[in-house]
Amino acid sequence: MEIKPGSLLSKINSPEDLKKISREDLYKVSDELRQYIIDVVSVHGGHFGASLGVVELSTALHYVYDTPYDQLVWDVGHQAYGHKILTGRRDVFPTNRKYKGLSGFPKRSESEYDTFGVGHSSTSISAALGMAMAAKYKGEKRKSIAVIGDGAMTAGLPFEAMNHAGVADADVLIILNDNCMSIDPNVGALKEYLTDITTSQTYNKVKDEVWNLLGKLPVGKTFSRKMAHKLTEGVKGMVSGSANLFESLKLRYFGPIDGHNITKLVDTLNDLKNIPGPKILHILTTKGKGYDLAEKDQTLWHAPGLFDKVTGEIQKKKFDIPQPMKYQDVFGHTMVELAENNEKIFGITPAMPSGSSLKYMMEKMPHRAFDVGIAEQHAVTLSAGMATQGMRVFCNIYSSFMQRAYDMVVHDVAIQKLPVVFCLDRAGLVGEDGPTHHGCYDIAHMRCIPNMVVCAPMNERELRNMMYTAQLETTNVPVSIRYPRGEGVIADLQKDNMASAYPFEEIQIGKGRKIKDGDEVAILTFGHPGNFATAAIRDVKAEGINPAHYDMRFAKPIDEALLHEVFSKFNKIITVEDGTVVGGFGSAVLEFMSANGYKADVKILGIPDALVEHGSPKQLYSEIGIDANGIAEAIRETIKIDVRELVK
Repeated sequence: MEIKPGSLLSKINSPEDLKKISREDLYKVSDELRQYIIDVVSVHGGHFGASLGVVELSTALHYVYDTPYDQLVWDVGHQAYGHKILTGRRDVFPTNRKYKGLSGFPKRSESEYDTFGVGHSSTSISAALGMAMAAKYKGEKRKSIAVIGDGAMTAGLPFEAMNHAGVADADVLIILNDNCMSIDPNVGALKEYLTDITTSQTYNKVKDEVWNLLGKLPVGKTFSRKMAHKLTEGVKGMVSGSANLFESLKLRYFGPIDGHNITKLVDTLNDLKNIPGPKILHILTTKGKGYDLAEKDQTLWHAPGLFDKVTGEIQKKKFDIPQPMKYQDVFGHTMVELAENNEKIFGITPAMPSGSSLKYMMEKMPHRAFDVGIAEQHAVTLSAGMATQGMRVFCNIYSSFMQRAYDMVVHDVAIQKLPVVFCLDRAGLVGEDGPTHHGCYDIAHMRCIPNMVVCAPMNERELRNMMYTAQLETTNVPVSIRYPRGEGVIADLQKDNMASAYPFEEIQIGKGRKIKDGDEVAILTFGHPGNFATAAIRDVKAEGINPAHYDMRFAKPIDEALLHEVFSKFNKIITVEDGTVVGGFGSAVLEFMSANGYKADVKILGIPDALVEHGSPKQLYSEIGIDANGIAEAIRETIKIDVRELVK
């Protein structure tokens, strides 16, 4: 299905083409850009609401500034679809997030207009300030603009950056895209503060009247522009204190203004170009603007998948038989079940209650489950603080986002040996979000921390039992449980029969299990890829190959008794994990082999020491060779090596 852009958008192949369009026609450009995003995403999928909310801003920025010479940094990259379309990628935009296609986020290697890679939130102000400081040092006149929104201002990094920007004397513009949302609604005092600014009728009325008055006063020796600025700031503070937060950081504050009024945006940005130094423009936008359903349910339409753009019906996959629950939902419902039986249990998530399914506990026990905003560091140390008071805290964070809180895991949890349970969602290759979101490194970076238990379930029942074990009083150390995004493997496990059909069982920490005996070669798996190995073993059985299979469950402490059994019987071993091969589960097996004087050929299958790009999980696991076909081929190759040795 060919998707054609509108008459004006079809002529825009670069920001230079955009600048040729009259100011009066910018409304039409914005309408066509918004419609093109709707047309493409409805058919090809992707993030949705965030980019619709900044269509006018995207257009105005490229209309006013000399990009890419002027440096434009987006925060939370799923705001940047309009930016991509206006910067020469319109015709290939349908490949967005597809295997070998455009990245779903700005990416430096993809375009000179993508000045900074932004998959995770809250980095834009620091990056743009760094660019501005470098430009000043080199004597360049280029402008640096950071667009921060979708809840990214709730993190700590933007405040560190603003604190520096106020004294750095660099020409940087921060645009706060205020839509009261991340994926879920924003939380916290900052959100309330910005709401006070935007809803204060007195402040906005007085501000407008003062500016109108100042526009009529003569500027000369007795009434300077500096005096005018002081007067207006005094009025701001007197009426509501609205500018105090940003102005106290020595950032000149402008706004709030309507982020969907493109002529107002263009005029304001042109004015701000001539004001040197650090400054912040506060704009008000609606996430999902221009698509009624997306405006009304902004969480659902953050990334809805494929949908009928006319009716709004979201397409769901149809299956002939019931499908297994998602690991995320098993986690969410298990949290409620555990918390009902243990009053010490709390749940914490940094801005991912829907994605992680902690929402179930938040709905049922709002006093014991909390969304702390995009603040992974705070989430970990908050959990540690609660743990000192005897609470059992499940800190639920996406694997790739846990990287942002690594120091807190070491310093605040592990060194103090506090029994915080880290439930690391989205472990392994997550798919279309690509390398910024793949959960590649948590096995390696958790395994090297003293006092840490590192485990991964092969299926949903194992996840429930690991969660149950982690909250027991006898488990007095921190525990990291990792699991993938999406469906599990147990078709008859449903939320209504969890407790009856799959009651909790304690798992001995550091104890693996033998799934299948065999000969010639042993397959050692960690986590969900054990299911790929089971399928691979089934595939090679018809060829007369009979591998053994061990589900190790724990990368730390690793089951040494089981490994002694393996190395005593097999000299051909394959390890399988959905984490990096550098320092991960396979490395733990090699360390054991070396420490105990065993000699064997060990092949480590996992995520290679390279960036894996975006695509469907099925495509990516096939690419790196840890799907059923890849494991089966590794088994065959290992057996061939044995045959060659016998021939010799």
